[in-house]
Amino acid sequence: MKRSAAEILREYGPFPSVDHVRGVTYDGQHVWFATGDKLNAFDPANGKTVRSIDVAPHAGTAFDGQHLFQIAEDRIQKIDPKTGRVLATIPAPGGGGDSGLAWADGTLWVGQYRDRKVHQVDPHTGAILRTIESNRFVTGVTWNDGELWHGTLEGDESDLRRVDPRTGEVLESLESLEIPPGVGVSGLESDGGDQFFCGGGSSGKKTTSTQLSTWRRSSSAPRT
Repeated sequence: MKRSAAEILREYGPFPSVDHVRGVTYDGQHVWFATGDKLNAFDPANGKTVRSIDVAPHAGTAFDGQHLFQIAEDRIQKIDPKTGRVLATIPAPGGGGDSGLAWADGTLWVGQYRDRKVHQVDPHTGAILRTIESNRFVTGVTWNDGELWHGTLEGDESDLRRVDPRTGEVLESLESLEIPPGVGVSGLESDGGDQFFCGGGSSGKKTTSTQLSTWRRSSSAPRT
């Protein structure tokens, strides 16, 4: 496994009435994050919130190019971002123990936190098409340029991991020394380039005031 250092390029927040980011996605223009009883969108250029949708967001968030998908308890909701209307619902594979959510090549990828798994799911039926296992708690999930990444949290440590989508083998670990102990990555999304939007979560400790940050592989730190 290759280990790489990450640098935090920018921090967003604190956002009003936000104590935990539960899901993050990017529609090419705005970053959406799930918290409390809303899905919120902000402009990553200036960090200003531009709109909100009233929906129950308990875990991961994804965008398929047209619709938002949001984990709400034991189900995944398909949402029209223009109206906020729920168009369809499928069962979540973890039955309420789900975490991250991502869209890739016509299917959903769902993290299952305590069971340390990532499932590939049919977005129309909720059927599980494939399951890969991790050796750490799985938080956010995203795809970046054909690569599957997921966030982890175990004890006081958190990192981003690039894994083989067929076997679950860890190919790379991306770590940031700027993250305080006890604070980890919750929601996770790629910008489609070399950056990741990371939601801030905690392992039972008080979170920092920053709720989201942008990570990138450090160009100066050595890799092994």
